[in-house]
Amino acid sequence: MSVFKQKIAVVTGASSGIGLELAKLLAQEGADLVLVARDAAKLEKTAALLRAGKAANITVISKDLAVDGAPRELFEEIRRRGMEADILINNAGFGTLGEFHSADLGKSLAMIDLHVRSLTALTFLFLGPMVKRSGGWILNVASTAGFQAVPTEAVYAATKAYVIHFSEALSEELRGTGVRVSCLCPGPTETPFFGKDFSPSKIMRKVMMDPRRVAECGLRALKDGKPLSIAGFPNRTAQFFGRFLPRKFVARAAHRMVKSQGDP
Repeated sequence: MSVFKQKIAVVTGASSGIGLELAKLLAQEGADLVLVARDAAKLEKTAALLRAGKAANITVISKDLAVDGAPRELFEEIRRRGMEADILINNAGFGTLGEFHSADLGKSLAMIDLHVRSLTALTFLFLGPMVKRSGGWILNVASTAGFQAVPTEAVYAATKAYVIHFSEALSEELRGTGVRVSCLCPGPTETPFFGKDFSPSKIMRKVMMDPRRVAECGLRALKDGKPLSIAGFPNRTAQFFGRFLPRKFVARAAHRMVKSQGDP
């Protein structure tokens, strides 16, 4: 029997991509789902899709988690509905492309609010009750971009570096409490994450992964108590050898990888 059977899982950014695939996997394992995203219409379509697959109980909550106070509103709404989260999947996120000095400052700050402030607040709010119950799982979705500086994705990569270090620290802090924290680091993945503001380069398209495989990697690591998982052999290989290279060289290599964004 799955360890997630009859557990309540809160999944942010659940309407598409990796978040949707994580929700599907959790539903298949018998978990009850609380799906969270900004777009209410997309969320309802996601819920209908999962219900058609005879998923367990599904609750939909539309919330823009980048807004100040939204994480606590979400936490309190879930409690008002009589639920205690056993699993928290912090997956909500977005990316932009461009040199920082000419970027939209509002988008950069919203990215920091969503990837850092909101994730930190949600983890804090849901973690306390988990520790008191001596059980729970938290999966934070970062990115392989978080392992190095990435010119033209400076803020995105920096926020994902925070997620990686924050998650690894919590995993060690919580050893022996019954609560597991894991960080999933996808590389380029075939999701709506890539859009008009952030298109994949030629190199990215060559190593693009299916979101289902990425989700499976993250959920497997969470079950096994691994603090960090990197999805895909090419991504794991790149990060391993990147440790032995000068940071300046790695930043330049990352820049070359992304600067051909949108080329055929």
